[in-house]
Amino acid sequence: MITDISLYEVLTVTTLLFFIGVYGFITRKNLISMLISVELILNASVLNFVFFNQYLYPEMLQGAIFSIFIIAVAAAETALAVAIIINLYRKISSVEVADVENMKY
Repeated sequence: MITDISLYEVLTVTTLLFFIGVYGFITRKNLISMLISVELILNASVLNFVFFNQYLYPEMLQGAIFSIFIIAVAAAETALAVAIIINLYRKISSVEVADVENMKY
């Protein structure tokens, strides 16, 4: 049950998820791994919504409803990003950020 987990444990896990996602986004050179890092950041925010809602207002479901909207937006964002990455791969045969930056000129 969610009530068995303390808020500090949840904050620790979501903070780690968030900063792993930020670190992955900053350090990776592959577009797909950068997309996975963005998904980690969004998942950390979803967990925060659910657990803070359960901690502050256990009888209400706003945190879960916001989480469903975030998951839907993340799914749409992922589908769009994968479509863009596939088109870039068809054009330049690479998914590296440096190769995409060379397409600007």
